[in-house]
Amino acid sequence: MRLGFERAAGDYDRVAVLQREVGARLLERLDLLRAFRPRRVADLGAGTGRAAAALAARYRGALVVALDWSGAMLARARRRGPWWRRPRCVCADLERLPFADASVDLVFSNLALQWCPAPDAAFAEFRRVLAPGGTVLFSTFGPDTLRELRAAWRGVDGREHVNPFLDLHDLGDALVRAGLAEPVMDAERLTLTYTRVEDLLRDLKGLGSRAVDEGRPRGLTTRARLAAMARAYESMRSGGRLPASFEVVYGHAWGPAAGQPRGGAEAPVAVAVPVRGGGPARRGGRR
Repeated sequence: MRLGFERAAGDYDRVAVLQREVGARLLERLDLLRAFRPRRVADLGAGTGRAAAALAARYRGALVVALDWSGAMLARARRRGPWWRRPRCVCADLERLPFADASVDLVFSNLALQWCPAPDAAFAEFRRVLAPGGTVLFSTFGPDTLRELRAAWRGVDGREHVNPFLDLHDLGDALVRAGLAEPVMDAERLTLTYTRVEDLLRDLKGLGSRAVDEGRPRGLTTRARLAAMARAYESMRSGGRLPASFEVVYGHAWGPAAGQPRGGAEAPVAVAVPVRGGGPARRGGRR
């Protein structure tokens, strides 16, 4: 999957319409935390750095780190915004964060968690790196994402061909298991429309995502099957356009209080990157 994001970096900003919209909505939720002034911010799964740049502009003087597992994406993030507010970039996996314990005031992640096999490892790491009074805010995809594409493929061979995504209840339970406090979950459905199925598939590829289920039988999807799927999708055309639904799940939780055990994956000492600067963030303005 990493290779897909490396290849997609050059065209990512052009096709990432949904990512931009959801990222903007996620950033707006910070307006509800007006008393919260983080000094150290980590944008996890930062991609080309659009949200990281917005976070740096919002919290001027804060240290903002853009973390992604694609070096090609981060190469673009390094050039985002004026030079004096560009984020520091770290190429790493969000399930094994190279940050010191209690070193981050705000963990922000827009549409990245869905690519983790399970959220528990990531949430445990979020808890480990959060400073006392710190908070986590994220978005991810829910199970109704690409439901039309799933249905079209089921009509061809009985399989969905789309990765499964967790619902907000499972994600909320995972936050609790990780020891994150006062989790708040909600979801909304957004719809993109396309002229042709091929345009949807091209956008998915351009985003670097692998929508095809990893449990599929190995082998190439034939042109005949693709054509059959496209015909099945045509039955859902409305107003001259083909819909593609996305269920977006939002989550917010607080980190552990001072003195509580943190757990999480043990960060290798050789790659630990303490995120320094400023004291603990003030907590307030909760929803």
